[in-house]
Amino acid sequence: MRTTIRIDDDLYRRAKARAATEGRPVGELIADALRVALAPERDDSRQLPELPTYGGSGTLEGVDLSSNAGLHELMEADEPVDALR
Repeated sequence: MRTTIRIDDDLYRRAKARAATEGRPVGELIADALRVALAPERDDSRQLPELPTYGGSGTLEGVDLSSNAGLHELMEADEPVDALR
């Protein structure tokens, strides 16, 4: 459909430059922008699934969460983590 609309000069220049960069007509760019603007709003308020929790009493004995070097040593140890429990 053909129609006449009034667009701010600067906005039209930017749209024309973007359309040229993308190698398509200005009308196509404007139609795509309208599709995005008129699309139904997404429901971003969806509930996130609850994260699973596992029994236990906190960190492993001897683990200091404030020590990066200590955590690195523990992670690089040859002992399996299950053996540390």
